[in-house]
Amino acid sequence: MTRKSKDVYFGEIADLVSSRSTCLRNQVGAVIVKDSQILSTGYNGAPKGLPHCDEVGCIREQMSLKSGERHELCRGLHAEQNAIIQAAYHGVSVKGAKIYITTRPCSICTKMLINAGIEEVIYIEHYEDELAGKLLKESDMTIRRIEVVRKYGRNASNNRS
Repeated sequence: MTRKSKDVYFGEIADLVSSRSTCLRNQVGAVIVKDSQILSTGYNGAPKGLPHCDEVGCIREQMSLKSGERHELCRGLHAEQNAIIQAAYHGVSVKGAKIYITTRPCSICTKMLINAGIEEVIYIEHYEDELAGKLLKESDMTIRRIEVVRKYGRNASNNRS
């Protein structure tokens, strides 16, 4: 039996976390890890106690907005944002941690990850955001892509049409 690498292990957990997402466009999961221990998880969806897009519809679809544009016009928070917020809510520092994400972060999340002290971003699927790429290059943060077969979420290989 071959033991999974830590990257695959935490990447698969991020994929599983994405299955809780209520986003109609893209289910994303994130796992913040330090010293091989999970500190926090997050998935994209509406703030606590508010209706989710799967209940009230997608503002972005209604406005015909393309992926990667006008991030502020969405009722949901991104997976990375929720993972950082959950850690803060429970008094857990993420300084010096890694984050495993099913999708490469957007520019807003990249700025938050930099300021939160995340040292490494490990992602499964590419997401085109020119500003995010530029910010990552300018920061001290390490970023790399890993190969993980997604089993959950709307972008999973077994769910694509």
